Amino acid sequence: MARAREQEFQGTIGLDYRSSVPWWPPEPRVPAGAPNVVFIVLDDVGFAQLGCYGSDLATPNFDRLAANGLRYTNFHTTALCSPTRSCLLTGRNHHANGMGTVTGMTAGFPGYNGRIPRSSGFLSEMVGEQGYATFAVGKWHLTPAEDAHDAGRRGRWPLDRGFERYYGFLGGATHQFLPDLTYDNHSIPPPRTPEQGYHLTEDLADKAIEFIDGLKQTQQDRPFFLYFCTGAGHTPHHAPREWIDAYRGKFDQGWERWREQTFARQQAMGIVPPGTELSARPPWVQDWEQLSADERRLFARFMECFAGFMSHTDHQVGRLLDFLEARGELENTLIFVVSDNGASSEGDALGVARVAGRAGRDDAAILAENLAMIDELGGPKAFNNYPWGWAWAGNTPLRRWKRETHQGGTTDPMIVHWPKGIEARGEIRRQYTHAIDLTPTVLDLLGLEPPPTLNGVTQTPLHGVSFAASFADAGAPERHETQYFEMLGCRALYHAGWKAVTYHAMDGTAYDRSSDPAAPFAEDRWELYHVDEDFSECHDLAATHPERLRALVERWYVEAGKYNVLPLDNRRVMRDLPSRPTDALTRFTYYPRGAPIPEFFAVDVRDRSHTITAEVVIPPGGAEGVLVAQATGERGYSFYVQDGRLHYVYNLAGEARSEIHSNEAIPEGEVTLAFTFTRTGPHEGTGALSINGLPSGAGAAVRMWDVRGGPLFCGFEAGRRGVSGRYKLPFRFSGTLKRLTVDVSGEVRRNAAAEVREALAKQ
Repeated sequence: MARAREQEFQGTIGLDYRSSVPWWPPEPRVPAGAPNVVFIVLDDVGFAQLGCYGSDLATPNFDRLAANGLRYTNFHTTALCSPTRSCLLTGRNHHANGMGTVTGMTAGFPGYNGRIPRSSGFLSEMVGEQGYATFAVGKWHLTPAEDAHDAGRRGRWPLDRGFERYYGFLGGATHQFLPDLTYDNHSIPPPRTPEQGYHLTEDLADKAIEFIDGLKQTQQDRPFFLYFCTGAGHTPHHAPREWIDAYRGKFDQGWERWREQTFARQQAMGIVPPGTELSARPPWVQDWEQLSADERRLFARFMECFAGFMSHTDHQVGRLLDFLEARGELENTLIFVVSDNGASSEGDALGVARVAGRAGRDDAAILAENLAMIDELGGPKAFNNYPWGWAWAGNTPLRRWKRETHQGGTTDPMIVHWPKGIEARGEIRRQYTHAIDLTPTVLDLLGLEPPPTLNGVTQTPLHGVSFAASFADAGAPERHETQYFEMLGCRALYHAGWKAVTYHAMDGTAYDRSSDPAAPFAEDRWELYHVDEDFSECHDLAATHPERLRALVERWYVEAGKYNVLPLDNRRVMRDLPSRPTDALTRFTYYPRGAPIPEFFAVDVRDRSHTITAEVVIPPGGAEGVLVAQATGERGYSFYVQDGRLHYVYNLAGEARSEIHSNEAIPEGEVTLAFTFTRTGPHEGTGALSINGLPSGAGAAVRMWDVRGGPLFCGFEAGRRGVSGRYKLPFRFSGTLKRLTVDVSGEVRRNAAAEVREALAKQ
């Protein structure tokens, strides 16, 4: 959090109080009438996925903000999550923040190390020094993966970057019904279960209201900065069933027709500039009319889940807005609503029903699994993401999507709402703006200069510029004249209404054959668009204006040198994919605890021989519950006691489930329970159970992946995760777990490509 500046005592100290003059250092005082500031950051929401930007998704609360504020139609992001968020909070470009990519794909170069320097101060630190209360709620994704756990260093957690309260999830994505939660500086379990009606977005809205209410109960005149970041619309597209079912049949017409209808609304609303064309369907997006009946039914259901997720999120944001209005705070609250990048194509061509994604399987197997899961989509058993046809449609009328630097990846909604400070209502602004401009704009409106030092550290200049002048004047000059882009090898340079852009395929990406991932970057073909007149990049003018294109490309290299963009790297597996701190260990001892152990720091049992041993006390009458579980959704393992017997289950994300059950009952008193896996080949082995050293349920075949299973839970809270259909969560162990040990042998087998694929899917 922002630290108070030390000041020398300015009173007088005599022999006693009669000859002394007391002095108190002045507390920071916000100027009277200063507004509250709220950033509402959506995730993977495309240009056309809010009602006020042309969508037919029901988003009445975002729409009311737009109707009483401003919509910016030329707002840009970095095309990826962590990088954009670093820009929003610091006013500096993402590579200058060390955030050239997401925190789980770092490399040992200044632009890519995932460590935002102290010289890039956060807005929370800047306004905190001025007396603002500062709250962060929801997705963070700005802490290096190796520190995003209870034993991690807190230097890059929210509370050490200027926020006084935090509630949310530190990573890039989480299960919306069974989330990994952090409260201030420690992990906590969700307060309720899915069966009890829990959903993360509702919880986040509750906490935002609680934080503000707690402030205003005692310091009614103190303004606040709230950084409110939902999981929507990032995978998993989870929502209460009634919100999803409200859209049943609404997308049966398919993504092409939906896109045409949305574009027509955008034209009528003035969201797109006059003369904008609807970009063509790329060849890798399927023709809806050529799909089978099963594919259409499935793909429409995927989109129903996304739509329900978005409408449910809108409702929770509405609860926050209603609270502010009831408290008389909404009128003087400066609200920015943005998304962090374009709609996501990470569901691939067929969509995904589970966290496993493709995992090396062919299209027929994925389609069959998705169809088998159709009734579970959007619920706790799924981890679903829609097919990329809906991502393409979600960015209407633009080309491409998240992770790429064409307009579909970088152009996003931005709503600004401040009734007391903005007279205009429902108007549109077309000035070019970027994520780095929000912090300078807030400082400008508060009458603050960027501080030369923060917490004793000299600050680098802000890279963004204020667009506050456009609030009152739709014709205000565009101040953001030049902006570079780079994401995983894709590059672009905007300057004064023109844009040079090149697509460079990421390693392992096969849908666009126009780019060879292994080709040298110097051989990339650059395109040129006059985006002031061709908003959707339909007309490549590279051949017509070669000199202009050359000048823009040269300028890109200048910007790259200025902001730590080099070296370029399009590999899925970045240069320094870190080894696990546990890789060299062969024995692990765990004790019951409430917080999960991130997989990066937990014992790695994947596809290697190992033994799990639990020392327990069974009370008279018996006990049951989970001893240890390492699971995400329906993938991973669980070692548990039920009906007086010992059990082990390994779930291969629904593709295969291996179960072993003891033959004998577990006695009362002190007991040693064990499971042993003996690897016999790749992803295969045999499992055996024992009670007090005696075999009990041996020789069963077990299939085991070499990809992630999620955080490890040991003891009491292990019962809130599980992969067995034989028990209902939470299934906490009712006996006493004294100690659990895991012995591993054999080579650590890491599927680096799969690990990074999952990191990308959760960014």
